[in-house]
Amino acid sequence: MKFVIQRVTRASVKTGAQVIGEIEKGFLVLIGISQEDNREIADKLVRKMMGLRIFEDENGKTNLSLGDVGGSLLLVSQFTLYADCKKGNRPSFVKAGKPDMAEGLYEHIISVCKNQVPEGGRVETGAFGAEMEISLVNDGPFTIVLDSAEICG
Repeated sequence: MKFVIQRVTRASVKTGAQVIGEIEKGFLVLIGISQEDNREIADKLVRKMMGLRIFEDENGKTNLSLGDVGGSLLLVSQFTLYADCKKGNRPSFVKAGKPDMAEGLYEHIISVCKNQVPEGGRVETGAFGAEMEISLVNDGPFTIVLDSAEICG
């Protein structure tokens, strides 16, 4: 499982012309799910993400977590995080989780995040399997990649 976490001042996702998810200060999280992933791995990555201290305190140091700043989450499924580009120029996606399994884990991640999001924050989502447009203002820029192969391995 991979989480690409971008600290944002605002972010939104839309399908067609309709905005389906929008946040202010918080994390835009692109979520890649592989065939080997499970709920235990998802829970570990969510705990790690929620504990990340990547917001600045009053001294300009990155000491504050999402909970400390009352931030929100925009969670977007992104199977292309498991692109294999070793051969040729056309990526293979065979390492990505099969849609039914991946969607179930994505929904689990959303549920866990809704239970852990700080007071004042909220959880917004993209649409699993849909063509989406994502807009964001990356704050910093600050981008962290959590990879279960490194964290859970």
